[in-house]
Amino acid sequence: MTTGPYQAEVEKHLGLVVDGVQSAGDCEVIREFQRELGIVPDQGYAGLYTYRAVMWERAVADGDAIAGCPDTSGVVVCVDMNRQILWVENAGRVIFRPVPARTGSADSPTRTGWHTIFDRQKEFWSTLYEGPMPFAQFFDGGQALHGSYRNIWEDPGSHGCINLRYDDAKALWNGLRLGDEVYVWGRRTGD
Repeated sequence: MTTGPYQAEVEKHLGLVVDGVQSAGDCEVIREFQRELGIVPDQGYAGLYTYRAVMWERAVADGDAIAGCPDTSGVVVCVDMNRQILWVENAGRVIFRPVPARTGSADSPTRTGWHTIFDRQKEFWSTLYEGPMPFAQFFDGGQALHGSYRNIWEDPGSHGCINLRYDDAKALWNGLRLGDEVYVWGRRTGD
């Protein structure tokens, strides 16, 4: 039984004894957590995908106290690449709960800083990557917030876009409009 690099963080989150060492009991609890969230492989190893899921659940628990996005007077999509999560605030109040996100890989990074949604296409097809980008909301050149049919926890990252689970991208589509701001910061854990 191998101890994963995020064992202590996962143990703490799941209410296990925090000793940083994988036990058979830890393995089973972590495996159940992985199954519930669709993390593959679901073998009870406290690896990067499981750590990202823990970061997402912690962010959801933070509610309006979630930190990292600058307060503005309007709507801003907050993309924290450190934790691989996205949420939306309006004047500093969370109006779209944190959801897991997959940002650009080390070879095709998502550009950080302030951006503005300048184009929205519900059913976009990328001719560059020959793939669907449902609920695409472009914020910087060809980079967009959009749904993905891949498991959100898996690597490698995107080609620079911010991938979301399909249902999350659909819900986000309904809450944003042209001109809304997007703020991206951090660096993908594991890159």
